[in-house]
Amino acid sequence: MRLIPLLRWLFPLVLPLFISAQLQAEDTVDKSKQLETEFRQTVKPFLESFCLDCHGEVDPEAKLDLSGYDSLADVTKSHQTWKEILDRVTANEMPPEEFSPQPTNAQRESITKWVRSVREHESTRNAGDPGPVLVRRLNNAEYNYTIRDLTGVDVRPTQTFPVDPANEAGFDNSGESLTMSPALMGKYLEAARMVAEHMVLTPSDFRLASHPVVTETDRDKYCVNRIVDFYANQPTNLADYFFVCWQNSVDAQKTELIELAKQSELSVRYTQLVWKTLHAEPAFGPLRVLQERFHRIPADATPKVARRHCDRMRDYVQNIRPKLSKTFENLKIADVHKGSQSLVLWKNEQYAANRRRFDPEQLIPPDREKPKGTPPELVLPEDADKHQQFIASVEEFCSVFPDAFYISERGRDYLGVPKEKQEKGRLLSAGFHSMMGYFRDDAPLCELILDEHQHAELDRLWQELDFITFAPRRQYLGFLWFERTDSRFMRDPEFDFARAENKNAASTEMIESLSKLYLAKAGKPGGDPVALKAIADYFRNIDRQIQWVETTRETAEPAHRKTLLEFAADAWRRELTPAEKEQIVAFYETLRETDGLDHVNAMRDSVVSILMSPHFLYRTDLISIGEGHRELTNFELANRLSFFLWSSAPDEELRSSSRNLNDAPTLRWQFRRMLQDERIAGLSTEFMTNWLDIRRFEEHNSVDRNRFPQFTDELRQAMFEEPVYFFTDLLNNDGSILELLNARHTFVNPVLAKHYGMTKNMSASAPSWQRIDQADAYGRGGLLGMSVFLTKNSPGLRTSPVKRGYWVARRLLGENIPPPPPNVPDLPEDETKLGELSLRDVLARHRDHESCAGCHKRFDSLGLAFEGFGPIGEKREIDLGGRPVETSGEFPGGVNGTGLDGVRDYITQHRQAEFVDNFCRKLLAYALGRQLLLTDEPLLADMKQRLHANDYRISSIIEAIVTSQQFRTKRGRQYFLKDD
Repeated sequence: MRLIPLLRWLFPLVLPLFISAQLQAEDTVDKSKQLETEFRQTVKPFLESFCLDCHGEVDPEAKLDLSGYDSLADVTKSHQTWKEILDRVTANEMPPEEFSPQPTNAQRESITKWVRSVREHESTRNAGDPGPVLVRRLNNAEYNYTIRDLTGVDVRPTQTFPVDPANEAGFDNSGESLTMSPALMGKYLEAARMVAEHMVLTPSDFRLASHPVVTETDRDKYCVNRIVDFYANQPTNLADYFFVCWQNSVDAQKTELIELAKQSELSVRYTQLVWKTLHAEPAFGPLRVLQERFHRIPADATPKVARRHCDRMRDYVQNIRPKLSKTFENLKIADVHKGSQSLVLWKNEQYAANRRRFDPEQLIPPDREKPKGTPPELVLPEDADKHQQFIASVEEFCSVFPDAFYISERGRDYLGVPKEKQEKGRLLSAGFHSMMGYFRDDAPLCELILDEHQHAELDRLWQELDFITFAPRRQYLGFLWFERTDSRFMRDPEFDFARAENKNAASTEMIESLSKLYLAKAGKPGGDPVALKAIADYFRNIDRQIQWVETTRETAEPAHRKTLLEFAADAWRRELTPAEKEQIVAFYETLRETDGLDHVNAMRDSVVSILMSPHFLYRTDLISIGEGHRELTNFELANRLSFFLWSSAPDEELRSSSRNLNDAPTLRWQFRRMLQDERIAGLSTEFMTNWLDIRRFEEHNSVDRNRFPQFTDELRQAMFEEPVYFFTDLLNNDGSILELLNARHTFVNPVLAKHYGMTKNMSASAPSWQRIDQADAYGRGGLLGMSVFLTKNSPGLRTSPVKRGYWVARRLLGENIPPPPPNVPDLPEDETKLGELSLRDVLARHRDHESCAGCHKRFDSLGLAFEGFGPIGEKREIDLGGRPVETSGEFPGGVNGTGLDGVRDYITQHRQAEFVDNFCRKLLAYALGRQLLLTDEPLLADMKQRLHANDYRISSIIEAIVTSQQFRTKRGRQYFLKDD
């Protein structure tokens, strides 16, 4: 009974809306009928009278066939073509003047008015339509970027893939062009296997190395380099600590010593120890010398002068410290090779335990004859009562300044060769002969420099070395081999059971059995107790290390399977369903139980299966289901946003289910965050370089390197990266898109700076890529002065005003210029062989061809303005034929200009609107992954209005795109399949 009163209340409110909707629908039908009628009565006759003779079905000019347009629907399907017709008819370029008869102004106006009406009608009828966006595979670049972000390593597995075809808008990110063939599927399988070969299992998870880690050598390289890099990154330069202590002594601001250490990225606790040591009571021996040198640094010294003093203090310590270090002789056991692992390791341990100690025997009593060159500070004082103080001072000196913080390479010390003459490059080696084995020697670093977190990280790296490389087992098997070959000790029959090829040789039982026999034989002749203990320790320690690896690898398998599921969720860019988790685990177990694979290979094949899944290879977020339009889910919107801005998968921040991306403020916050992320370089590379048609420039080989030897691979790469750095900076700083045209700055690295003559502007202390302001003084700044465009549009032995001008008109201004007709004579390939004619003269003759003049007048003069740049973008005043270059001319529209500045001013003052419109269209087409529709025109108008209102800042149009209905919605399958 309550329903009737409710309907009575709602009816007056709903009825006007219903009537309005009906009237709008009727208006739309009436307008369509009107336009259809006008097409038959006005447009069709115009085409027949003035267009079809040149643009008919047989051999149409510029490959434009207008004979097939029989209805309004035909026109709306080809709205881009009719936009070009509109522009050409409006500009009185079509029909050409040579054509007779010419349409009247009224006829021209009727056609242009009709085309504009069609565009307006179609654009507003379904404004905001998300359009048909096909499900597609990842393109090559997206695959590479996604693997990089998924694994943390930039392995670029698609380097051997065929080039992805571009769509009509010039981008390779649409379903129309990204098909999948059986051959390409095979390439993806190879890529997945290559990625899986980088997999490294650790005690707690798995990760990917920057190189394959299938072989033992590869795994050793991975683990050893990480430890060596860790060591190299630690602040162990004593001069840095001395300098900070001096700064604290003279600092007028009285900055805390701790703060100074942090600012200099030094160890705080070691800085405090060095400060305390330098300011302690006057000491004896080397420490006294060091204190005196420190206090002699003038308080008013410049930092540069003070640093030189500190460098000399460091050099003093490094020179005097080895003279105080202990030395150890080789242990000896009858018939045991002096390079046996147990004896070598004992010697290593002695040195490692004494890094902060000294040998009192190195101090010279005052009554003993001093060896030549003995530093006086190593001579004990004549007053015997001070000997203990002297020794204590030397002990402190050696404790604070160890003879080494760590040992990253070690030769075969047991041979008695001085350390400076031992083999180099044996990283972390234990110093064995013909055997692998690593030895950790970094106690001073841990005790003096590292904090608790860093110490734990270093411990983990060493544990992972044993775990990943099976180092203890391999070392022990090397011991068995060595003792039966280079050494004679284990050649007796009783040792025959202990062979490296025995699969149980490294078991605890076998090691204990060998230990007893080995010690029994070593002790028969009354062996040295120290050596016997070293042997016993060796067997006990190596067994403990081997068993730790074996046990840890077994207990780590559940953690690896858990990480596999996390990897799959990251790879598939969403949370897994319970069924998917079960399938992944079941596949792994089948590999183990049915196929007989070990854990490592089963994990590797499981990674391959995850990367071969459609959930990884395809943009499944683009799948259309249901009817009509609907909002994207968080998962879908996160993927669309991420692949637009990063060309890669969304990060955890985007994927988090706690955030509602469809909330406009959240979406704005996210895209602004993403603009500041280093991954925004993906937008710079994939949008910018495809738009500018330089995406493949890294492989550009048209330059004659005999004529231009300065065009190296490094210069080519730098040329390609210049616009990427420029655009990334624009995105990071929310710059104006007009900077692409009129900026007076650019970005260069040393190679490109040399090419541009900017080396004096480069800062030696700054990163390799630097921003150079006032680059216009060198003829650079913005896109127009970049060598990549100038070189790309040159044949190799000359410049090409045609290609350069066409590039400006087509790529920057968005003009639709048809390809050249057949049988047009080519220009000479070599600029030196033009004879008396300049390239300008040759082009003038070229334009005498009636079929060429119409197009060439639209861009030749723009290209000639760049004649001040040679075939590889080098500045020049004389061309390759020895003629002075001319860069002035009359641009389209009757505007005169000279050189790059002339082109820049011409576009800014007369054609800026075209540039802005073209940029918006290209960015929107790239963002949506499809060609533009008439229904996108209102959004384009909004983008341009926002640019104008926000000083042309690029964030304003990115925001317009990502908050638009086209970006945030999708078509359902049934609507998707309708005729567009």
